[in-house]
Amino acid sequence: MRMPRLLFALATVGVTAGALTLNSAASAPAFPPTPKQEVLAYLNGISGSNIVSGQHNKEPANQPGQYTRQVHDITGQWPGLWGGDLMFRAEDIANRQSVIDQARTEWQNGSLVTLTWHACPPTGGTSCEFEGGVKSNISDQQFAEIVTEGTGLHAEWLRRLDAVVPYLRQLQDAGVPVLFRPFHEMNESWNWWGNRPGPNGSSRLFQITHDYLADAQGLDNLIWVWNVQDNPAGGWDAYYPGDDYVEVASLDVWYKDLPSDGDYRQLQSIAGDRPIALAEMGKVPAPWLLDSQTRWSYFMIWSEQLRGNNSNAEIQETYFHPRVFNQGEVHLP
Repeated sequence: MRMPRLLFALATVGVTAGALTLNSAASAPAFPPTPKQEVLAYLNGISGSNIVSGQHNKEPANQPGQYTRQVHDITGQWPGLWGGDLMFRAEDIANRQSVIDQARTEWQNGSLVTLTWHACPPTGGTSCEFEGGVKSNISDQQFAEIVTEGTGLHAEWLRRLDAVVPYLRQLQDAGVPVLFRPFHEMNESWNWWGNRPGPNGSSRLFQITHDYLADAQGLDNLIWVWNVQDNPAGGWDAYYPGDDYVEVASLDVWYKDLPSDGDYRQLQSIAGDRPIALAEMGKVPAPWLLDSQTRWSYFMIWSEQLRGNNSNAEIQETYFHPRVFNQGEVHLP
């Protein structure tokens, strides 16, 4: 796949990035139904040598590939990882099927799939806005009830999980492994589930959700991605749910443009031999980062930040870097 990328790079000389229309990549091999262990083996296998490119696609749910298309408009490449969200606003929850359909399409086209979930708190309605909903605070007593069996809020949280099970089961039935990242940035206070260190805090909610979806509901296609933000306060291990619950450890990079060496070392110390990933970034990884922090298995650029925080030249430089795998270059075992 290197030759088409080279030809595309040569073709862009003297052409404004906004006018790029050449589709350089050959048709990517379709992924067959695959157990999640093969994706984990792949991520472990490329650790230290390569990294998969990724792009998130935020609301509206009826446009679940809009930002991935922007990557192609700029580079002629499709990302090797597609990211979506199970959503929170009423109109987007009503369009969850579009997100699931896009996930199946991306997998069939030869890209890995990851899903985030900006869940509404079980203290309110089943849908909500970001401000005052996803981004809100609940009391310590309310949170304690959510993570305590036999309480009304615990039962309500399980009902919220029941609402997404049919969608996740569609992907299971289609043989699509999902890098599933619930309760992201749990060391932050902007969300209702976060900033609660310790065994009965944010990590306990992760454990409960894992046990219900993986064990009670039998969803064996979910790859459990634990996530923190690059908060300089550190202490990320206080939010770690445990080795039995985490299959990929990931970092969101927002306090700075790119992860520091200290960030890189801290996440590795928690992850052990598990794959590590850059689950959200505003800046595309620079060549120096790709060449020095080699254990990252994938990166995902956040939706509007692709064009809002990067030049076309920067995006192209990353997507054409020899260590970066795009769609068509991801070959599962």
